[in-house]
Amino acid sequence: MLKLQVSGKVILSTIRCRREMSTSSSYVFGPYKIDPREVFYATPFSYAMVNLRPLLPADETSDLWLTAQKIGSKIEKFHNASSLTLAIQDGPQAGQSVPHVHIHVLPRKGGDFEKNDEIYDAIDEKEKELKQKLDLDKERVDRSVDEMAEEASQYRSLFDQ
Repeated sequence: MLKLQVSGKVILSTIRCRREMSTSSSYVFGPYKIDPREVFYATPFSYAMVNLRPLLPADETSDLWLTAQKIGSKIEKFHNASSLTLAIQDGPQAGQSVPHVHIHVLPRKGGDFEKNDEIYDAIDEKEKELKQKLDLDKERVDRSVDEMAEEASQYRSLFDQ
């Protein structure tokens, strides 16, 4: 049962999820084939998989997002903003200029950009101004299929309940 509160009203809805794994020999992720053992949740239209090169252990990931949420609520009030954009970029093709995980926490107001998504172009421009090339990503190592299958198996059990 999903309980969602919108503008003071509580909306209740039932979401049915199928946990069936694909019967094919692999999933497709862009140009990559993903071994089904790395997938821990699947529906007819989407799936969740473990990361080949995880950025952070679970406790650090949780702390990172809780910190972003706490900071976001404070700066949103401070700037009299009505919304937040939380942006995370992993890898150079995603626009990441500093090769370590970080979250951009950006307070937003109506009309701050002509089109809401223009904020991502603005982030890219500011990042380019740094004109720094750091290669910290070389320390991240690919995990084995067995390691990823074990992690996916643990996550899969969360959906058995």
